[in-house]
Amino acid sequence: MAKFPEPPGVDALRAMPPVLHHLAEGATMTRVCFVGGEFSTSWDTFRFYGPTTSRFDHQIPDGQGRGQVQNRGIMYLATGSEAIPTCLAEVFQATRLIDRNARDPVLAGFALATDLTLLDLTGPFATAIGASMAIHAGPRPRARRWTRQLYEAYPEIDGLLYCASMYGNAPAVALFERGARAIPKRPVFHRELRDAVMANILTETGRVIGYEVV
Repeated sequence: MAKFPEPPGVDALRAMPPVLHHLAEGATMTRVCFVGGEFSTSWDTFRFYGPTTSRFDHQIPDGQGRGQVQNRGIMYLATGSEAIPTCLAEVFQATRLIDRNARDPVLAGFALATDLTLLDLTGPFATAIGASMAIHAGPRPRARRWTRQLYEAYPEIDGLLYCASMYGNAPAVALFERGARAIPKRPVFHRELRDAVMANILTETGRVIGYEVV
């Protein structure tokens, strides 16, 4: 059997009890968002266009297999003590270049307004359902097909807890629009990457992960 096959049907997944991870109200979540350019978002908004090339987009493509605007929204986040470098490593992985200006990137963090229920893909459950840990680093189109099936099979989940493959498998979250109730009215912090106070953080992160900062 392939290490990372196509996903089973929704009914087959529903027959497997989910392994859940609960993030408590008040937990700090961190993200990098782009307030300019294509697919722009603010710190507290989901992207309702998709799927894009992002790994865990659960949106349904149009008849030609392209992204489209729809009711399914996605927000990629990191949590834990290494949340900031995790976000930077994941967001800028395609170029390995932390660009402080293009598309007006912002680093933001907020405290959850309510608890979140996540499907835990960081442990053996990923193998139990037939995906294996390759779901974190294998072909992205297949990972997106898995995500759509998981979204349908487990309506009680607000998103996925996964391993950030670009930063030592640190915890990361793909939050579905179902979790919108947990977004607070105000962020804990909100800084443009071009802000001078971000220089040391970006330089040190770039040094650790081998990314250039411009």
